[in-house]
Amino acid sequence: MSGVVAPAGGRAFLVGMMGAGKSTLGRALAASLGWAFADSDDEIERRTGRSVPALFDVVGEGGFRLLETQIVDELTQRTNVVVATGGGSVLNPRTRARLSERGSVIYLHADPDVLWRRTRDDTRRRPLLQSGEPQQTLAALYRMRDPLYRECAHALVDTAAHDVARATAEVLTLLFARMKAPE
Repeated sequence: MSGVVAPAGGRAFLVGMMGAGKSTLGRALAASLGWAFADSDDEIERRTGRSVPALFDVVGEGGFRLLETQIVDELTQRTNVVVATGGGSVLNPRTRARLSERGSVIYLHADPDVLWRRTRDDTRRRPLLQSGEPQQTLAALYRMRDPLYRECAHALVDTAAHDVARATAEVLTLLFARMKAPE
């Protein structure tokens, strides 16, 4: 979907579980809008010079979440940007509030079975799935986080039901409807 003219100063924040398609769809969405794209996990890795799993090893999940909160806070202040947030960024209530206040939050949703199919061959890059029962861990994370994603999201897109092009088109429709709606 090229040739889309987006209003200046826009912000779109993608939230959802690992494997929901935030990075893939985020890049496509940013290209369609002519906006910048930022991935909070990529930004953390760039700034620290370490992979997410290595950071978990060095600073633990708590230390990683503090850094993630800071990075997401910075990224969400940019304009004309699509931000793919880390799956756990919504754990912080202040981050959820900032996401909702600063831009359009789209929850990219897929059920745990779909998420597992998308992530099962990549568990080495996903520290929270490095357990004896990664599929059960993923399902438990989903149950805990799903209400948090819904709390801060302005809209939900089921990424299991669409390919990237169709999901991108659906997100664009939702964004433009939100931007045109009276405050």
